[in-house]
Amino acid sequence: MNSRRPRFTTLLAASAVGVYLLVVLGATADVAHAVNSCSTWPVCQGPVLEDTGLLVAWSHRLTAAVVGLFVLATAVVGVRSAARRRVTALAITALLLYPVQIGLGALVATSGGAGPFPGAHLATGMAIFTTLVLALAWQLESETRTPDDAPVVDPVDLDAGDSAAEGPAPGVASLSTRERITATAGAYFRLTKPRLMWLLCLVAAAGMALAAGPDLTTPTVLFTLTGGVLAIGASGTFNHVIERDVDQRMERTSDRPVATHQIPVKNALAFGGFLSVTSVWLFWQVNALAAALGFAAILFYSVVYTVVLKPNTVQNTVIGGFAGSLPALIGWAAVTGEIGLPGLALAGVIFLWTPAHFYNLALAYKEDYARGGFPMMPVVHGETVTRKHIVFYLGATLVAAGGMAALTPLGPLYAATTAVLGAVFLWAVVRLHRERTEQAAFRAFHASNAYLGALLVAIVVDSIAL
Repeated sequence: MNSRRPRFTTLLAASAVGVYLLVVLGATADVAHAVNSCSTWPVCQGPVLEDTGLLVAWSHRLTAAVVGLFVLATAVVGVRSAARRRVTALAITALLLYPVQIGLGALVATSGGAGPFPGAHLATGMAIFTTLVLALAWQLESETRTPDDAPVVDPVDLDAGDSAAEGPAPGVASLSTRERITATAGAYFRLTKPRLMWLLCLVAAAGMALAAGPDLTTPTVLFTLTGGVLAIGASGTFNHVIERDVDQRMERTSDRPVATHQIPVKNALAFGGFLSVTSVWLFWQVNALAAALGFAAILFYSVVYTVVLKPNTVQNTVIGGFAGSLPALIGWAAVTGEIGLPGLALAGVIFLWTPAHFYNLALAYKEDYARGGFPMMPVVHGETVTRKHIVFYLGATLVAAGGMAALTPLGPLYAATTAVLGAVFLWAVVRLHRERTEQAAFRAFHASNAYLGALLVAIVVDSIAL
């Protein structure tokens, strides 16, 4: 391998992060009244430390100068290292677009942010970032593809053995009454997939905060989040019931309560039905649209995703992201009684984040998903293609998050969070490409959780503080 390749890849990643930082700073500059504070170019006049707008404007322009040098270095090293033709072409394209971006920035400043210039400036920045992300994805693919990377041709060969025997879970009969009650309660709790709850509740909270700002009321929060917790629990319960036979074949899920017969199917169905009805009733106390969206979320995850998508198409994770994005719409609708553009933008971030997040888990449990017969991306197309798609969807997530900064009055906390944690997420994904281990996959998985969790908290804080 050419010794310049790793350096070129590092430059690509650094340039992408730098351009993204510029995009976010530019999208949030209006919040700090940067355009009104500095209407000259290339320098600003006035006391920087006394004017937040001037500080943002100067930070944006100085960062642009530094990032420009990175983009130039990336293109030069790409040409000299004889990188793949399309990767080099993309690096050169980013370099050629950069002066256009600078010129549009100057027009934004001197025109006071009037006319089409702000939109064109943001769109060009997004285009440069997208170009660099595509180049990074293809460069990493060429660097890290290995001869032994291949789809799982015959999942049957990975069969884990016989399914669990019918009857109660082993050892239950020997427990005392108190221990049995505790074990049963714990099993019902596991049916609800509690690990999903905190993040999806944060999604709904972010949707409510975006819609209401500091006027968010306690009853709306309580009804919506409680209804959301029960909706997630209902969806998880039905998923346990539907996949009980497959769960027995997978090491990761073989100890689930329905798969081990610790909870009978009819009891689990009754529990899921109770959670569903109670959830919709709680949403109804807020408004009819929230109730309809809550019911749609349960139906989509339990039937469309679990029954139709997951066992039948490699795009199950992508399309299934719709289920995770619905809490954003529920949160927005709970406050406004309608579906608005900021709520849709937040839902879009969640939708695009889902493959970038879950493909890491699919890599870690590739053989387990093959045993279950699920056509996950690494099972069908191999690990190299999956890692490349993680970069694609991570880039799309960051673009959508940058778009949210332009569509909403979110401030510096949001901008800093998506830029810094987005860079950490990208760093973890680059390491995943280079290490290609289960540990690296879990690291990227946890980085994705940290990114979205912090981003949602930033949305709540920025919205309530406005």
